[in-house]
Amino acid sequence: MARKIILDLDTGIDDALALAYALGSPELELIGVTGTYGNVLVETGVRNSLAILELFGRADIPVFAGPDHARTRDSFEVLEISAFIHGANGIGGAVLPEPAAKVQEKSAVDFLVESVERYGDDLVIVPTGPSTTIAAAIEASESFAKRAHIVMMGGALTVPGNVSPWAEANVNQDPEATDLLFRRANDVTMIGLDVTLQTLLTYAETKKWRELGTRGGDFLAEATDYYIKAYDTTAPHLGGCGLHDPLAVGVAVDPSLVQLIDINMKTDTEGPTRGRTIGDETRLNDPVKTAHVAVAVDTDRFLEQFLSRLTTLAQATEPSESHGS
Repeated sequence: MARKIILDLDTGIDDALALAYALGSPELELIGVTGTYGNVLVETGVRNSLAILELFGRADIPVFAGPDHARTRDSFEVLEISAFIHGANGIGGAVLPEPAAKVQEKSAVDFLVESVERYGDDLVIVPTGPSTTIAAAIEASESFAKRAHIVMMGGALTVPGNVSPWAEANVNQDPEATDLLFRRANDVTMIGLDVTLQTLLTYAETKKWRELGTRGGDFLAEATDYYIKAYDTTAPHLGGCGLHDPLAVGVAVDPSLVQLIDINMKTDTEGPTRGRTIGDETRLNDPVKTAHVAVAVDTDRFLEQFLSRLTTLAQATEPSESHGS
């Protein structure tokens, strides 16, 4: 039976790829998408999620809006680097029609809490942006904190951050929220830069998507080419773009893709190391470990699964206008 999944996305390009991965995985049943801020504003991300679901024939999946700024702030503006990497519209300038479906009236936090109450161990939650929404759900419900199974994209344990020597971008948006998540949630798997920067996509793969001659293939290729081009500027040593958010979905499908260490974590919230994710020295000897951090990944197996699933998904969409019908 397929495991139920909720994605909490700030729908930029790798979030879009993560969403497509979930849709293309028979082991998963996507029951909803919650929207957060980060790569884009909440309203932009929610619109992107709705449009992508429609593109791949899943307009039936509901989308919910979450908090639109960090816990210690009263507003949010997209960072210049985020706009550079993901484009002004969050999906690399790729154009998708205005979705017919609208965002749900129920809040993302209520949807998350109710879903954990309803499905318990049969549900996995994959946040790929700031931890703000998940932290709010933890504060709203002790049951959520105890019962939610969370596989998050964020943080860095054994490598430097990507927005400062210590901080990874998602955690950096709301370190207080990630700290609360680590301290109060019972089951968190951290898929950080330690492993996501070992999973790279190149123009060779996006060329295959474009050659499908479908709307889905064209969208995946166009958005991802933009992302790779940004990486050519920001991290030319990598030779491709990191599949940050898709790897978290991959681990939700198949935990054996990564090697985990069990360790109680915390997030620094003050001083020069603000945003650093590191082991909590006060809980070092606690026999109960609530966090599990990925430190190695089976890159080849993950990339093979990722590419085959997205290609199959894109193949099933309508022919693109350039190819006719």
